[in-house]
Amino acid sequence: MNGPLADGFGREVTGVRVSLTDRCNFDCVYCHNEGLGDTRGPMEPDDNEMTADDVVRFLEVVEEFGVEKVKFTGGEPMLRQDLEAIIRRTPDSMETSMTTNGTFLPGRAEDLREAGLDRVNVSQDAIDPEAFAAITKSGAYEQVLEGVEAAVATGLTPVKLNMVVFKHTAGYVEGMVEHAANNDGLQLQLIEYMPELTGHPEWNIDIQRVHDWLADISARVEHREMHDRTRYWIAGDDAAPGARIDASNGGMVEIVDPVENPTFCANCHRVRVTHEGYLKGCLNRNDDLRSMGEMSRDAIRETFRETVANRVPFYGEYMVRDDNDEWVVNDAYVSPPTAAD
Repeated sequence: MNGPLADGFGREVTGVRVSLTDRCNFDCVYCHNEGLGDTRGPMEPDDNEMTADDVVRFLEVVEEFGVEKVKFTGGEPMLRQDLEAIIRRTPDSMETSMTTNGTFLPGRAEDLREAGLDRVNVSQDAIDPEAFAAITKSGAYEQVLEGVEAAVATGLTPVKLNMVVFKHTAGYVEGMVEHAANNDGLQLQLIEYMPELTGHPEWNIDIQRVHDWLADISARVEHREMHDRTRYWIAGDDAAPGARIDASNGGMVEIVDPVENPTFCANCHRVRVTHEGYLKGCLNRNDDLRSMGEMSRDAIRETFRETVANRVPFYGEYMVRDDNDEWVVNDAYVSPPTAAD
């Protein structure tokens, strides 16, 4: 096994995020489909999806380059009926996780755990059925709650609840924080809305207001140098006064805020794979999509090397606002610097 590949800015790639399908049984109003835009296909399997053999071959090749973690995503990855088989065949050296809307977890969480899945993120944007339905365009609220319970019971913990914070969800942040603090095995990730990926800039809110509120109510605050993230520990209702708050008597809430955060991208160690077998070095870029062709091992190696070499720096440098306040590419950062620079 070789050491991890580093890009032109010194970041080693140690993780991959693999989309298994663009199909989804939800229609979330903020969906950007892994940065590709609203490209979701029909609910039936499509010939353009990577096969299980393709996915496993890719993972076996990038394991050679020191990749230690894989997160399976979609669309909704659990629409793949071969998901358990893919996880079972994932290299043992890799930490294996998944992001899902949770609707299929009640019947499959135990099988996924037995197949080798380590943990799961579940998208849940409100603790209110009507709000949840309006945001996801689905009536699956109870299924999602059951799915989260099944994941916790099966040991796919900590189960991270992903909540995108924007105009439609801001009023439900407090309820979600209380929910995470009072239910064992849960953590909450509050994800900054990215209007440049999804449109609707009028839906944006100031994420700093959420930071300030959490700082006021937290029993303990931790700062993670990785990605410059802040974790807030919230006391559960049964926590004794003055007790140290941890996973046994409270909940951890973390804000994911990449937009104006240069350290976030400076510590990004992940490459993404689309469901069609294209590599991309950054969530926010689609101009660097690279096909792995027939996905032979040599083709995967070559494309992986090219993708890592072509990664760009901090989002706020790569993408800049023009005179019309529109996001545009900063041409100075399309290619990483060379030794001559």
